[in-house]
Amino acid sequence: MGLLANISGKDALKAFAKLGYKLDHQTGSHMIIIHDSRATLSVPNHKELAPGLLRGLIRKSGFTVEEFMRYM
Repeated sequence: MGLLANISGKDALKAFAKLGYKLDHQTGSHMIIIHDSRATLSVPNHKELAPGLLRGLIRKSGFTVEEFMRYM
């Protein structure tokens, strides 16, 4: 299994929170998180996120996968 397999939206939100993101609001099944100096992200609130989607969110945030995984 890959590094980003079996990670839920809530788990991803917790890791992004440790990296300085805050939950702004939720619209349907998508949680909108904001950071003072980085891109705003829309994280799906699903039981399991596709690895490609999660990798894209991490890239958009400006962090590396390794940095993100330290906070999982």
